[in-house]
Amino acid sequence: MTSAKERSVPRVNFTDAEAGAKEFPDSTARRYNYYTPQKRKQTHYEDVTVEVQPDPRHYLSQGWIYGFANGEVGYPLTWTKLKAWGQDKPEPERGPGTGGGGKGLDWPAHGWHEFRDPNEEWEMTLYRYGANVVRQLNANIDFAREAKAFDQWNPNWVHFVEHHVGAWMHIEHILGLYVFSHANRSGPTNMHNTAIVANGMHKIRFAQDLALYNLTLSEEIEDFDGAAHIETWNSDNAWQPVRKLVEALPAIENDWGESIFATNVVFEPLVGELFRSNLVQQAAAGNGDFVTPTVVGAGEHDYSQRDLRMTIAMFEPRASDKEFAEHNKEIMQGWLSKWVPQALEAARALQPLWSQPDFKPPRFEDGLDRAKARFSGIVSDLGLQVPKELNQ
Repeated sequence: MTSAKERSVPRVNFTDAEAGAKEFPDSTARRYNYYTPQKRKQTHYEDVTVEVQPDPRHYLSQGWIYGFANGEVGYPLTWTKLKAWGQDKPEPERGPGTGGGGKGLDWPAHGWHEFRDPNEEWEMTLYRYGANVVRQLNANIDFAREAKAFDQWNPNWVHFVEHHVGAWMHIEHILGLYVFSHANRSGPTNMHNTAIVANGMHKIRFAQDLALYNLTLSEEIEDFDGAAHIETWNSDNAWQPVRKLVEALPAIENDWGESIFATNVVFEPLVGELFRSNLVQQAAAGNGDFVTPTVVGAGEHDYSQRDLRMTIAMFEPRASDKEFAEHNKEIMQGWLSKWVPQALEAARALQPLWSQPDFKPPRFEDGLDRAKARFSGIVSDLGLQVPKELNQ
């Protein structure tokens, strides 16, 4: 009987090159140690944002691994006129034997790395927050449909919503897409860019909320003109100074700091909250509308409870910077002098809107005074002086 032919197979050769095979000093560490946490313990938010792209001042011996056609590389610190302590120090010596590129520069190498978003916003939290907002808005609108609540609206209020509340979606779209989302690659650290793009997504979601609400009203209210907001935005005299200002914000050249500052510190309290809180929110209920305040209020909450808090955390340290405080204050005071007069002009142009609803909101001047007081408080929180232009 002939025995079966033996077959051979390659022998397994263990090289200990597979992931996790080697033992290193930090192999058993349970926390990252490449940065210093802001508080006693590091957070998940910090783990997923702090130096996800390593800074060559700390680690990368070959320098930045990507750049731009004009020769700038990585996250240039010159993309805003503001400065943070340590950024003028010479970059570390790089090359073979230099110890990885962080020679003599401990973490953080400059003050920009100290920023943390107090909202601890990152991809997962952004999706969760947005989903919760949309879920609540949809529930409110569905209930209003079932209750035939839109039939209770005053005719003049229907006109106001289709023209003026609808016009606000243009502002949110422009600011979200062309200010914040545009600037999200310009910040000096991952923490800045993550916070900026989250702000942009809040704006874009709010614009979408208003657009979808506009479609709902077109279905639920007879003769509701879902396209009226376009002509209002393009031609209504009350909106043209606002439009001029909003379209000037994306045109700011080569300074992400001025773009965010002018939008969140100046435009939002003096124009945004004036319209949303001191007009729409105040007038809606008296005109039979309990739905619009929930939609507009979601956007108002985005700004007042999240985006503004992030903005103060971003700019206040620069006003108290241990190396460049005076320089930064001078820059930011200049931005205030530049943008406050434009914001006040835009705000005053909206005054005729206060007389359009049957049930009138509080006087325009009272609303503007509240907006000015709100703005003054924000400026003080930043460690700046309230500009004299506020009295214009």
